[in-house]
Order: sequence, then structure tokens, then C-alpha cells
Amino acid sequence: MNAIKHLIRDENGATAIEYGLIAALVSVAILAILSQIGDQLVTTFTSIETSLVDGNAAASGSGGGT
Repeated sequence: MNAIKHLIRDENGATAIEYGLIAALVSVAILAILSQIGDQLVTTFTSIETSLVDGNAAASGSGGGT
């Protein structure tokens, strides 16, 4: 009976479990945020890529070259 009471009062593993739960919650929050802004990031990078390709084409077709 004393062993059971001792186990009930023992809180050594509680901190590790709490940190694990916090880490899991932060991970879920990060995934939720990334899934929400993912489409916007794709659109932004596509726009940047298009600008770079168009700028490169204009630069290579406009001058006398080397």
C-alpha cells in the first residue's frame, strides 16, 4: 500500500511529459500555419521566378553581347 501511495505522489516524469506535450502542440501549430500560407508562398516564388526569367531574356536579347 505504501508503494502505491509513493507512486501516486511521485512527479519525476511529469515535467518530461509536459515538455513533450508542449513540443507536440508547437509542432501542430507550425504545421497549421505552414498549410495556411503554403499557397501564398508558391505564388510568390512563381512570380519571382517569372520576373527573373523575363529579366534574363530581356538582358540577353537587348545588347551587343560579348
